[in-house]
Amino acid sequence: QVQLVESGGGLVQPGGSLNLSCTASGLPLNHYTVGWFRQAPGKEREGLLCMSGNDYKTFYAESVEGRFTIARDNAKNTIYLQMTNLKPEDTAVYYCAVDRHQQIFLRGQTPTFQKMCAPAEYEDWGQGTQVTVSP
Repeated sequence: QVQLVESGGGLVQPGGSLNLSCTASGLPLNHYTVGWFRQAPGKEREGLLCMSGNDYKTFYAESVEGRFTIARDNAKNTIYLQMTNLKPEDTAVYYCAVDRHQQIFLRGQTPTFQKMCAPAEYEDWGQGTQVTVSP
């Protein structure tokens, strides 16, 4: 049985930092594309950062460029979301997810954030962890 568990959410002041963890069981994360997503009340789920499972290239949303970083620890079967300079609009439930079916790009085709980080491409999801940015 595949299970993903997020941890590290909480309350943080604007401009502060927070690190989230996602540990998997029943599936080796090092072989798969992984991603971090978030969903605020009344809004659709959006992709933030995704990392491919073959060459570990990172794709990121414009809203988090320069502030958020994704990392892997294969020995622990864990991925991390490192967040800095947090803003009130970052408040949301944060999810980690795994794309179990590798996307194939032929000659002339280019991987993009829109293709790699679309929520519909991901099959396995964690339960989510709340991040609240407020004074």
